[in-house]
Amino acid sequence: MAKSTVTRTYRARVRNHSQVRDDLDSLGFAASKLWNVARYTVGRVWDACGQIPSTFDLQKYLKGHERYADLHSQSSQRVLAELGEAFTAWYGHRGNGNTKANPPGYRKNGDEHPRSTVTFKQKGFKHDAENDRIRLSKGSNLKDGWGDFILCEYDVIGPRGTTVENVQQVRAVYEHSVWRLHIVCKVPVEVAEPPGDRTAGVDLGICNVAAVSFGDESLLYPGGSLKEDDYYFAKERAKCDDSFSREARRLDQKRTDRRTHFFHTLSKEIVERCAERGVGTVFVGDLGGVREDENGEPVDWGKHGNLDLHGWAFDRFTTMLTYKAEMQGIAVETVSERDTSKTCSVCGTKADSQRVERGLYVCDECGLIANADTNGAENIRQKSTSESINAVDRSNGWLAQPVVRLFDKTRGGFLPREQATREP
Repeated sequence: MAKSTVTRTYRARVRNHSQVRDDLDSLGFAASKLWNVARYTVGRVWDACGQIPSTFDLQKYLKGHERYADLHSQSSQRVLAELGEAFTAWYGHRGNGNTKANPPGYRKNGDEHPRSTVTFKQKGFKHDAENDRIRLSKGSNLKDGWGDFILCEYDVIGPRGTTVENVQQVRAVYEHSVWRLHIVCKVPVEVAEPPGDRTAGVDLGICNVAAVSFGDESLLYPGGSLKEDDYYFAKERAKCDDSFSREARRLDQKRTDRRTHFFHTLSKEIVERCAERGVGTVFVGDLGGVREDENGEPVDWGKHGNLDLHGWAFDRFTTMLTYKAEMQGIAVETVSERDTSKTCSVCGTKADSQRVERGLYVCDECGLIANADTNGAENIRQKSTSESINAVDRSNGWLAQPVVRLFDKTRGGFLPREQATREP
């Protein structure tokens, strides 16, 4: 077993919540007010010149503002960075032709400000590991004598005896009417030796969340259960008179929890299947340029396609897959997905017309008939390995008929199609 250092986030309860609640509330309100000031500033710039100021420019411009000093400087910088990220995502929606996309709004519920998440970086907190305490810094406007900081006593939510050390960042998050701490740490772990030297390719998608190719067999993971959840929770949320009501927030949280469980389960499933087959390296398609064509121009995927694409959590899934694979000694690398969906994985012929339907790929040159997502996964695998599919017997039809594994909601895991129960 080899040693490695990984990043982990631990959730923790605040033991002295009644003592620090008011101070944490003041920081959460301050973060919302700063967001609103920055949102107003961005709106004025956008109306004046049609451009969105960068996060750096926004921080520089608002550094002297009264609201900026309500929080520790690093915490204020993070609030402005979040707004910048939100505007960048909205601008991407506009570029892809999604006219229904709205820019980031103000953080207000009537005349009240919500309690926003407050992030504390290295200079904004001090950690007392022996006594399970974290001291959080206030901004200069909120300091008052002995109340220059907030001393939180915490209990980690997890297995008994879990300790946190080498803390890198702390987030104060308002969850279900109470404050929680999200503590980001560097953790030393034991990593297994690589299970083998084989390779696998993973193609990420929307209808089929993942297709995995091992060079002589393939697996397909449909995302039907995610779509069912999206439809169910959207329908239930529409019944809420107030979109900020407790019931609406409960539905949003439950939907998020179920999506998180799905991605955690899927990443664990893929790692286990790779370990069984002696895979030492997994290549995942890099979808960073999926919203642009070869000339860098935005691609319009259609009304529903654009909405699905921007709700696609591929970065989050790749992160989960990476750290789970690392524990098994499996390396995860990203490779460009450019042209993998329209290139034949056997003869290399490239043509848009060969993807006959969404799930069917037919090569006009060599006659290959394959599942389109499996063909893409095999192209991703071949991009970074000298191993060729031409040397493999394709008589079993694994490219055309991958093994389908469905998410069983009653058991919370993936099973072969004939064994899985789809009903919630």
